[in-house]
Formats: sequence, C-alpha cells, structure tokens
Amino acid sequence: MNNVHSFLTSANNGTNPTESPEDESLVSNDFSTALGALILGLVFLLGVPGNIFIIWSILVRARRRSVTTILILNLACADGFIMALTIFFIVYLAKQQWVFGDPMCKALFYLCNANMYASIFLITLMSVHRMVAVMFPMKVSFLFSKKFVMRVLIGMWVLVMVMSVPSLVFRDVREDKDERNKTRLVCAPKHSRPQYVRFQYAFETVAGFILPYAVIITSYVLILRRLRQTKFRRNIRSEKFILAIVVMFGLFWLPYHVINMIQVAAQWYREDTPTREILDHIIKSSRAVTSALAFISSCANPVLYTFAGKSYIRQNGLAFMARLFEGISQDQTGTKKSRIMGKIGLSTVETNHSSGASGSQTET
Repeated sequence: MNNVHSFLTSANNGTNPTESPEDESLVSNDFSTALGALILGLVFLLGVPGNIFIIWSILVRARRRSVTTILILNLACADGFIMALTIFFIVYLAKQQWVFGDPMCKALFYLCNANMYASIFLITLMSVHRMVAVMFPMKVSFLFSKKFVMRVLIGMWVLVMVMSVPSLVFRDVREDKDERNKTRLVCAPKHSRPQYVRFQYAFETVAGFILPYAVIITSYVLILRRLRQTKFRRNIRSEKFILAIVVMFGLFWLPYHVINMIQVAAQWYREDTPTREILDHIIKSSRAVTSALAFISSCANPVLYTFAGKSYIRQNGLAFMARLFEGISQDQTGTKKSRIMGKIGLSTVETNHSSGASGSQTET
C-alpha cells in the first residue's frame, strides 16, 4: 500500500512519464508537514491505545471467544501495530527527509501494504462466517471450528505477506530537491516502466478491494434473502455490527482505490495529451486526501466498538467491550430453544450475560 507515502507526498512535476504523480515529496512544505504531523499524531494517540484496549478486552476480560472475536482480535493486532509505526512517519515529517535508511523505507511501507490486505481479508472472513451461520446454522460449528479458523488465519497471513512484496520491489530511498532547491532524501515509489505502475496499483485495488468486497456483498445478499424467508422477526445485532465494520472500511478506502484506478488509466496516455494532464491533475489534487482517509481507517474501529458497546459501560465499566464481544458471540450453541430455532434457518441465540436477567437472550 502506498497510502502512507501518498499522504506524505504529492505529485511530481511531470517531467518523467515513468514516475507516478505522487513521487515529489511534500516534506519540504511547512503547511503540509504541520498538517500531516498533526493528523498522524492524532491517529497515533487514538489508534494505539484504542486497539490495545480491544486486545486487552478480548485476551483478559472476555469469558469466551467466538470466531468473530478471534477475527476482531487479529484485526486489532494488525491495526494497532500499524498505528505504532506512525511515529516513524511523524519523524519523517518533522525532519522533512527520510533518516531511517533504505531497509526501513522498504520494510515500513511493506508492513503498511500488508495491513491493508489483512484488514479487508479479515472483514471478508467475518462476512463469510456470518453467511454460513445464517444459511447453515446446524453446520457452522463444523464448517468454522476454531481449529479450522486458526489454520485459515495462518494461511491468510502468509498470503498477505506474499501479496505485499511489490512494496519491497517498487520503493527505495533517493535524493530529491525541494521547492527551495535543497537536496534531501525521500522514501518514494520507483517504477522504471509505466506497466509497473499499472500492475502495482491495479493489483492493489483488485486484490485488496474489488474481489473481497464482491465476496462481502454476495454474503450479505444471501444473509438478507435468508432472513426474509423466515417468519421469526429478530433484532439482527451481529449482522448490523459486522455490516457497520464493512461499511466503515469501504467508506474510508473507496476514494483511495478510485484514485488508484485513475492512476492506472493515466498510464495508458502519453504525457503530453490533454487527457493525461486532466487525470494527473485529479491524482495530484486528491491523492493526499484519499490516502489520509485510508490511513485513518486503522484507528476507527475502536471508536465504532465504543459506540456499539455504550449500553454496557454503566454496568460493566472497563469490561464493557468484552461484554459487547460476548453479546455478539456467534459460535455458541446456547439453549435448547436456540437449537430449535437453528433448525428453521436462524442463527443460534445465547444468554445475555451482560443483563443477568433470567430468560433474556441476545441473538448471535
């Protein structure tokens, strides 16, 4: 993923058709530097503690861990780790040049790229698991056993590491001149040919957004069709909770991938054509904003979980988020009544541990 660098950089001067319009650094611009440092600082202060709190709630306070909770734990670990790395980019802005060397340049942006893939793949797994729970409630424990899920997660992380390799290949440290003609080092993408630009950005968007979202949308279409076929009306808390995560991720990332596609399209035109100039102008004026939105997405989930679990705060205090995750637990068999409901196509219902009231239940 080039979004962090895009946030720190803007367009080049168009003198080299093989360079992307994000190559010229903005770290020489005082206003952009100050704004970037401010946003990244807020992201660090919100994202790191927020995701650590999620991890702590699941590992220490949650009495049981469902498949969804395990996926949320992995998502929080990925987001929390990438938020911790923002300190390097804050230093980059403060010093207005890259001081960490070429290996760190490649490694940091490689990890950012891996975070993008991991986030969307984990959200996709949540959606598929929810679909199976609704469509095949009696088989969900067999199809999505925790042992199977752990194997899937290991495979996913290996796949993510492989898919992020282009960030290692197409990035390095090089000298650049700022607007005052002062030479400094920048960590920037490097594409020797236009087809490399097309490959990297197209692959990023297709594999990291279009295909996963196609699976997610299909899953939710099947879920809604199944629910409409049932006569039993219920408050589908789990579906709403996961759908909120899906929608929020999409809102933050869609603009970034639209600009990716515009950048791919621009490479098919010669540099001196009017169409290429228009597309380059769109990229130059939009890349930083869309990339900032994408980066901020990694600290947004703790805020979403807090709003979703606010009804638990008064009774459970710091354990409110653990109670929230228990409330949306999806792989418990629950009561006998829950198993009967599963036979007519509904997901299982479990006891509401947060209220403590006898007979009260919360859906999964």
